Amino acid sequence: MAYIELKDVSYRYPYTKEQALKNVTYSFERGKFYGIIGENGGGKTTLCNLIRGLIPHFYLGRLKGEALVDGVDVRDWDTGEISAKIGYVFQNPFTQISGIKETVFEEVAIGLENLGVPKDEMIERVINVCEMLNIEDLVKNNPNELSRGQRQRVAFASIIVMDTDTLVIDEPTSQLDPEGTESVFEIIRSLKESGKTIILVEHKIDLIAEHCEEILVMQGGKIAMSGPTKAILSDFGTLDLGTMIPATAVFGHAMKEAGKPLADIPITLDEAVELVERRGE
Repeated sequence: MAYIELKDVSYRYPYTKEQALKNVTYSFERGKFYGIIGENGGGKTTLCNLIRGLIPHFYLGRLKGEALVDGVDVRDWDTGEISAKIGYVFQNPFTQISGIKETVFEEVAIGLENLGVPKDEMIERVINVCEMLNIEDLVKNNPNELSRGQRQRVAFASIIVMDTDTLVIDEPTSQLDPEGTESVFEIIRSLKESGKTIILVEHKIDLIAEHCEEILVMQGGKIAMSGPTKAILSDFGTLDLGTMIPATAVFGHAMKEAGKPLADIPITLDEAVELVERRGE
């Protein structure tokens, strides 16, 4: 049985006429790394809100169809129980910071505190995750006075520390420099290797190509395309759906059109180098 299953799901936010999701059907398997890409306003964040249970418990609106997590419809999940099962890193870090804690340490610990985790364990887990995300030098700072990029790391830490089965991550690197981006993806890789289910929205297509196993392309509230990462990101047709493909894939198609085809269409730099070297042999 699928871990997260969407069956003919449509959703409209309150006071709007247009559906944000339209007849979406898809199954997510436990332990896989999914990437969600597509045009702005295509439904990516709404899909994340549904999986996380914010729809319909927080956003209300009109939800049709079935959205099941471990066989239980999101309508029937207690919000506390689903938050302990599925962690959500919001696109806007200002949304995720509680605003009521005076230090980063307390902010990262807030979820554990709400669950009644013993103090010694809570301290150890917070210290470990702050070290993992290189924010240990911020633990005494006021989270409300941090830069946007720093807030995003703190928001990420507050979810990782919960050790949920699943992470839904909405553009975690949008406020980070290249070094910060790499550090976040190192953590995401380690989470995947530990068996977590990862659902990632990310515009940096090269990162999607390198890390994700399956891709969903959203357009107009629908899943316009889905499948293995290689198949989706090597397909020129993906460009017609308002998204990008890696520069290496564009290069591969250009080589083919020039009469100098590679053995395959690469989607990562390592693949491109290997294929070019093989062709030159």
